[in-house]
Amino acid sequence: MTGTAVTPHASPLAPDWLSVPEDQARLDAKLWAEDVERGPDGVLRIDGVSVTELAEQYGTPLFVMSERDFRARAAMFRDAFDDAFAELCGGVDVFYAGKSFLCTEVAHWVREEGLGLDTCSGGELAVALRAGMPGSRLGLHGNNKSAAEIVRAIDAGLGRIVVDSLQEVALVGDLAVERGRQANVMLRLTPGVHAHTHEFIATAHEDQKFGLSLTTEQGPGQDGTQDDDAGSSPAARAVADALVHPGINLLGVHCHIGSQIFEPEGFELAAQRLLAFLAEVRDRHGVELPELDLGGGYGIAYTEADEPRPAAEIARAMAGVVGSTCRELGLTVPRISIEPGRAIAGPTTFTLYTAGTTKTVRVDASANGSEVVQDTSVTHPRRYVSVDGGMSDNARPVLYGADYSAVLASRAPGADPVLSRVVGKHCESGDIVVRDVYLPEDTGAGDLLAVPATGAYCWVLSSNYNYLTRPPVVAVADGAARLILRGETEEDLFRRDVQRAPAASSTDTGDTRTA
Repeated sequence: MTGTAVTPHASPLAPDWLSVPEDQARLDAKLWAEDVERGPDGVLRIDGVSVTELAEQYGTPLFVMSERDFRARAAMFRDAFDDAFAELCGGVDVFYAGKSFLCTEVAHWVREEGLGLDTCSGGELAVALRAGMPGSRLGLHGNNKSAAEIVRAIDAGLGRIVVDSLQEVALVGDLAVERGRQANVMLRLTPGVHAHTHEFIATAHEDQKFGLSLTTEQGPGQDGTQDDDAGSSPAARAVADALVHPGINLLGVHCHIGSQIFEPEGFELAAQRLLAFLAEVRDRHGVELPELDLGGGYGIAYTEADEPRPAAEIARAMAGVVGSTCRELGLTVPRISIEPGRAIAGPTTFTLYTAGTTKTVRVDASANGSEVVQDTSVTHPRRYVSVDGGMSDNARPVLYGADYSAVLASRAPGADPVLSRVVGKHCESGDIVVRDVYLPEDTGAGDLLAVPATGAYCWVLSSNYNYLTRPPVVAVADGAARLILRGETEEDLFRRDVQRAPAASSTDTGDTRTA
């Protein structure tokens, strides 16, 4: 057999978008960092370092990250948006969304590439500050920030605190006054745009926890009190409150319509609605707010079916809408900022697993939701390949039904491809890493599998479920790998246990009963 052998037909159990690979050794470039390739021996390499070397040195599961690719993607967004908006507002401020993946080393890369860094908690802010990020290049998000988190942000001189509610306008302002400071504030608005993405990661529709609505309220407002300003929206009330608060320097407004979005219409509509709101603020208060943050959410490729848009194409489309809308409204173009996270970190990383047990089951195609097979008595094979990680290092499939891909990484494919399901080792039937993928039929124990595009929302969502330890993260650059996050050990887990007091000696039983 060779790596180009194929089965005659696609499995009826496979989703429509999944094709049978004509060449199992070929890597789909859109799923991988630019410096990932197969060597002459068929072994996967990243910047010249083989996965077999990495597995031997660091073990598996292992997150393997290309530093060069991360830096290149950060620079690509910086340059593409600067170029597109140069004539409109002098360029764009790009804030890397740290929630996608963050550690002190990555924060160093962000700083060195000239990006800002967006954080969503006191912990993420602590990482950014530890890495030497200037406060002026940091933002803090969150729908329920603690007073301690807000104070830390004020003391660090953050470039922006993104305020999420009417109550928080007062809280941030009052805390700033107590410290003799002014807090730089942006107001997060929900423009009512329904992004085409999973419900849990669509964040600009009304019925969710984030942001201030642009919709005029009747009756009790978003803060639970009666609206004293008839005909106003929570967003309008927040602007009015912020403009007069001595502790607030109101920079502008912010929105984020969701994540893993491919179509541009949602971004364009959100920009139009927020610019119209800025024009209303100008007409009502006589002030043009100087900044507008259009968030992130740009999609990446997880499977062959995904077709992400280049950063330059996204930037040109957004610049066109912002420019034309501002001209129509007679509005000075505000300074634009964006917050890509997944689009920078996601493709830079793959997760390396070691395969263990395998089995093949027969499945009724009609029960799988397929209409290909009309005769429900016909069953088809699906091969299960178990790996040494799972939902503890990638929770996205179980959270969102996210699809991924996988390849045999430790050798050249040598058998026909069969429809497979890569599953984890957790005691959960839903512990699925890759739901549908064609892998060589002889994939078995000891083989290394690589799952691409795991740089965003995988390690950061990792857990110790079933008391598994969280994997290490290595960065590869200039032909060498180095740890940037060490893997946990069982001793790390035990350190959190509160040990019981030493047992009493056998001569002191503590038994106070009398005969």
